[in-house]
Amino acid sequence: MIRVVLADDQALVRAGFRALLDAQQDIEVTGEAPDGAEAVRLIRELRPDVVLMDIRMPVLDGLAATRRVTGDAGLADVKVVMLTTFELDEYVFEAIRSGASGFLVKDTEPDELLRAVRAVVSGDALLSPGVTRRLIAEFAARSKEPAAAGTLSGLTEREREVMALVGIGLTNEEIARRLVVSPLTAKTHVSRTMVKLGARDRAQLVVLAYESGLVRPGWLG
Repeated sequence: MIRVVLADDQALVRAGFRALLDAQQDIEVTGEAPDGAEAVRLIRELRPDVVLMDIRMPVLDGLAATRRVTGDAGLADVKVVMLTTFELDEYVFEAIRSGASGFLVKDTEPDELLRAVRAVVSGDALLSPGVTRRLIAEFAARSKEPAAAGTLSGLTEREREVMALVGIGLTNEEIARRLVVSPLTAKTHVSRTMVKLGARDRAQLVVLAYESGLVRPGWLG
């Protein structure tokens, strides 16, 4: 079972998400929190697989709560997905830098929500490719000057190539077609690259691709 914690200050939003998620045979909601502080407490207690975290909440906002979760080595397997009203919420980009696995708009289609929860657990994709590319484009526009690429010195040439393709928003299947390899081989390269760089998930791999200078703004296409 995929165990989910819901963190949102709107009871109706939590109720709607719970009804949808609990209706699935492979997903269960194990806890709800009306603010970020309670969310962090529940996450430490319940160790869920996924947290759906609203960005704007009282007591402790979703961004600060996410930092506490991703900064806790004991919660390394917990995936945080930010919930926002607007796709290009200014706080989303800082959330990705802070270790969130991606984000969803609150009015997303039910099937997309379910797919996203399953996707972040598998580590196979950063939500939908369309949203990913918009996220990357905005992140690129806001990103600082790239840091030295020394952190990539342990990667093979193929792993650098794969990381660059992840950085421009390609899925494993698209990477496989681009490199003329099997999807399983592409996934293996992505996984090995994440392990070598200590990236929690593909979202952090995207950030590292830009911050190392491996991918530069304007390369999307």
